[in-house]
Amino acid sequence: MSRFLSDRFAALTPYVPGEQPRDQRYIKLNTNESPYPPAIGVLEAVSRAEVSRLNLYSDPTARELESAIAAFYGVNAEQVMATNGSDEALAFCFQAFCDQKTGACFPDITYGFYEVFARLYGVPAKVIPLDEQFRVTPALYRGAGGTIFLANPNAPTGIALPLAAVEEIARQNPNTLLVVDEAYVDFGGESAVPLIGRYDNVLVVMTCSKSRNLAGGRVGFVLGSADVIRDLRKIKYSFNPYNLNRLSLLAGAAALRDEAYFRACVNTIMETRAWAARALGERGFEVLDSRTNFVFAKPVRLGGKAYYEGLKAAGVLVRHFDAPRVRDFVRISIGTPEEMRALLDATDRLWEEKRA
Repeated sequence: MSRFLSDRFAALTPYVPGEQPRDQRYIKLNTNESPYPPAIGVLEAVSRAEVSRLNLYSDPTARELESAIAAFYGVNAEQVMATNGSDEALAFCFQAFCDQKTGACFPDITYGFYEVFARLYGVPAKVIPLDEQFRVTPALYRGAGGTIFLANPNAPTGIALPLAAVEEIARQNPNTLLVVDEAYVDFGGESAVPLIGRYDNVLVVMTCSKSRNLAGGRVGFVLGSADVIRDLRKIKYSFNPYNLNRLSLLAGAAALRDEAYFRACVNTIMETRAWAARALGERGFEVLDSRTNFVFAKPVRLGGKAYYEGLKAAGVLVRHFDAPRVRDFVRISIGTPEEMRALLDATDRLWEEKRA
C-alpha cells in the first residue's frame, strides 16, 4: 500500500477471483465458466471487418444489444441497460441506490462482491443469515432498511428461491429496492423478470457469462422499471459512457438472438450436473440442490480444503471458500462430461490414498 492511498480504503479487502493459473494445464472447474464456445453467430459477428473498426468508439447507447435483450425478455427497450458484465451493474446499483441513509442488505453466505461493494462505497450493510439448510427466509427481509441484494439462485450454494418467495420479499418491502442477481437463473431457477411489470421496486441483473458462454466478453444487463433504469443510466454516463467495447456489443447481441444454441448448451450442462451430483453422492458427498452451472458439495471423507488441495495436485481446480459455515464444502463448476469424469477419477484416487 502506498502513502497516497485514501485512508478510507486502508482496511478494504478486495474480491478474490477464482484461480487463473498459468504454470501448468488444469481442468478448470473453479470459476463457473461455460465449457462450450459461443454461438456461431458470435464468431461471425466479431469479424475482421469489425476488428478493423476498433479505432472508433463503441455505441454508448448499446442500441443493438439492448434491443436484442428487450426482444428476448419481452420488455421495452427503456427497461433495459447493458453493462460491462453483471459486476458493473451491481456496482452501479450500490452507487445509485445505497448511501449512509439507505444501506445494503444481503445474506451471510452469498456472492462475495456485495460485501466488497458495500465497503468500497462506504455503505452500511445488514447481513441476514441463511437457515441451517442454506436457504433464504423471506420473513427476515421484512423492513430490511436498505436496498436488498439477492442472488437467486444463490452463490456459492446453488440453491434457488421460488418466484413466489421473491415476490413476497418485494411485496413486503414496497419502499425498498430489491435487486435480484440472476447470473445463474437459466440453469433451473425462476426469473423475477415477470415481476418488473407489477413491482417498480424489483430490478433484475443478468449476465451473458454463464449460460451464453461469454465470460470473456464481459456482457451484463439490467431489467427494471423505466424510472429505475434511467437512474442507472445517470450513473453510467457519469462514470463511463462507453462501458462496453464494440466487439462485446456485437457478441452479446448475436448470443441473444441464437436461442436454440443457448437452450442446447444450458440443457447439456443441466444434464451433466444431474449426473455428476448423483456420482458425487454415490461417493459419500453431501451435495446441495443446485439450480446453477455448479454444485456445492461436502466431501465428508476428506474435508473441503484437503479435497481441494488433493484435486489441485491431480490437475483439477475447484473452488474452496475458507469461511465459517462453508469451509467443509467445495464449489465445482460443471464442465464437459469428459472433464467431470476426470474429476471423479481424481476423487476415486484420493479415496484410495486415504484408505491406504
